[in-house]
Amino acid sequence: MKDASFLLVSSSALPEIFLKVVEAKKLLSTGQAHSAAEATRLVGISRSAFYKYKDCVYAYSDAPASHIISVHAILRDKPGVLMSLISTFYNAGANILTVNQNIPIAGAALVAVSCDVQNLDISVSQLLDRLRNIEGVDTIESISGN
Repeated sequence: MKDASFLLVSSSALPEIFLKVVEAKKLLSTGQAHSAAEATRLVGISRSAFYKYKDCVYAYSDAPASHIISVHAILRDKPGVLMSLISTFYNAGANILTVNQNIPIAGAALVAVSCDVQNLDISVSQLLDRLRNIEGVDTIESISGN
């Protein structure tokens, strides 16, 4: 799909085939259908129509960023501070996707962590509070996400 552009369109304005493709993809992703053949049979479309549109049609709620947050932290340059930060994400049920740490300057380093918080055991605000209370963490700021 070279030079693809995207539109946000109400489902009521779309041909029914697009809605059925999205429905078939949902059946596959939730395990309610075990194959494309089964999913297409359940929603009443051909496999060829499914394969034609499956990589072009997505439900808006399927956006992967919906459960992803990015956190910026300033950490003191002391052993164990980054490990404590990462452990706090892990212990709360977050799935860390990326960690970027700058070289410490004047005894502090900027760290950016992106994680999936879909399976958190606590709220995002509680997670941020726990991160702020780690010894050696100077600042915590959620810059995107929930």
